[in-house]
Amino acid sequence: MSVEPTQPLWRPSDERIEGTQLTAFMHSVRDTTGFDAGGDYFALHQWSLDEPTAFWRAVWEFTEIQGDPGEMTCDDPMALPGFQWFPNATLNFAENLLRFTDDREALVEIDEGNAQRALTYGQLREQVARLAGWMREQNIQPGDRIAGFMPNCIETVVAMLATTSLGAVWSSCSPDFGHQGAVDRFGQIAPRLLFTADGYVYNGKRCDSLARASDIARAIPEIERVVVVPKLLPQPALGEIEKAVLWESCLSGDLPALRFEPRSFNDPLFILYSSGTTGVPKCIVHGIGGTLIQHAKEHALHTDISRDDRFFYFTTCGWMMWNWLVSGLARGASLILYDGSPFARDGHRLIDAIDEERITVFGVGAKYLGALEKAGVVPAESHELSTLKTLLSTGSPLPHEGFEWVYRAFKPDLHLASISGGTDIVSCFAGGVPTVPVYAGQLQAAGLGMATAIWNESGKPVEGEKGELVCTQSFPSCPVGFWRDTDGSKFHAAYFDRWPGVWAHGDYGERTSEGGFVIHGRSDAVLNPGGVRIGTAEIYRQVERVPEVLDSVVIGQNWQDDVRVVLFVVLRDGVTLDEALTARIRGEIRTNTTPRHVPSKVIQVADIP
Repeated sequence: MSVEPTQPLWRPSDERIEGTQLTAFMHSVRDTTGFDAGGDYFALHQWSLDEPTAFWRAVWEFTEIQGDPGEMTCDDPMALPGFQWFPNATLNFAENLLRFTDDREALVEIDEGNAQRALTYGQLREQVARLAGWMREQNIQPGDRIAGFMPNCIETVVAMLATTSLGAVWSSCSPDFGHQGAVDRFGQIAPRLLFTADGYVYNGKRCDSLARASDIARAIPEIERVVVVPKLLPQPALGEIEKAVLWESCLSGDLPALRFEPRSFNDPLFILYSSGTTGVPKCIVHGIGGTLIQHAKEHALHTDISRDDRFFYFTTCGWMMWNWLVSGLARGASLILYDGSPFARDGHRLIDAIDEERITVFGVGAKYLGALEKAGVVPAESHELSTLKTLLSTGSPLPHEGFEWVYRAFKPDLHLASISGGTDIVSCFAGGVPTVPVYAGQLQAAGLGMATAIWNESGKPVEGEKGELVCTQSFPSCPVGFWRDTDGSKFHAAYFDRWPGVWAHGDYGERTSEGGFVIHGRSDAVLNPGGVRIGTAEIYRQVERVPEVLDSVVIGQNWQDDVRVVLFVVLRDGVTLDEALTARIRGEIRTNTTPRHVPSKVIQVADIP
């Protein structure tokens, strides 16, 4: 079903539009290049594709990136892959995130209870200087890999900044990973140091990390030291971990000068991991400059984050949204870090944080918003939400009804930005724009500088039809490559095999008449009953209408020379899947989609991973 034009759920006021950094950027572009978008975002977007070198140079200047951009912006902006953005630039990632030195809060850490601790920008710089000094004593060199098996806490950010200040490469995963999952990732990149907490708390349960950290260190011989951060005990027992050292001892001694190793734009910064279904995860290498300039663009121009903002995203250190969140330091914002269950305090923990921490930009997964709606939580009835100006949603498609619920349940004057990109580019292909209307179910627009389009099976751009999400021009946050993929063949096969010179992202979606996008799910999850392509999000949208269903997952099963749709559902306590409920679920799907969408089997399960 194609998306029909609708009335917007929200329009920014003239005052809000005029006050955005996006509007200021348009004025700056007009003054420096002569191009006048006239306040029209889509005209600016087209200019960013027509004149990509002028656009990205303007982003560098406007967002005040620290470093020398060099004389050349890009050797061939149409070459994808094979381009080099800012090939002569020198910069340091940590220097850009630590360019502020004052007493404003940089990091605020909260937990499931009432604990809170914070570091100012000045204190953050001091901790990074101390840890980086210790790492220099360990002879950590540019290009060395450093791993974090850490919860989302202040020490994780400090460790990442110390690592990148030295020009070393940071890679992290969440401590709820099993030993083998962590070894599958870190074992490929051979880190010299491993940072771990002694444990973490989730849903009130204290979970030990030391045993798994010890197993990881034994399995990866390149690990020289294990730095342990106390989270559960003031003095955790380190006897079972060889080469262990406590966090505090790394920060003791005289305060060394904070030095930033100059690096090239395309030198490696982060290694993130694919969540592939076969084999060990792919190690995706992201460059320093591409990550920095893309995040600066998305934070300043698409999310309007500034020094006045208090920025929260619910994420673990194993998800790219953690990397995206931490880059908010370059805007001078105060970052709110949370580690624990999002449903602590009877489901109100994160909503409580909006008021308690005066959050202005609040980011969560679409599934979290759906769970709140199912639980009957209406934040506007129990909380003030007076500081909240922007709500970000990602992780999976937010359905039309989810958009409408947010405006009923939170507040009517709210920039709701559904964003979509991924680990592959550690950023977004499409997302929010603070100066244009929000329509139900739609990502507002393609990102500036991103030639995002929907192509049909024949490789032709389409509007109002479902197809593959692609990017047809180069962009700075395209990965440097895959780790140890020396000839680039695996990297090329992952994104460019289908259409040479075009990034095929693996999302299934459509372009709308309003200039936005609707994402219908992953291409590799598209179902094909009777040869008809169905996006899984189309089915989830209907299932979420059924009050008895708390969660669901739909798959395609090869069956009798065709594909049949199988739906697994988690139901509310005390509810059993009987014939009447099965018929109602199927009826909801049939009425609002097509008979092809109706599952052949509906099966009740206790939980979904």
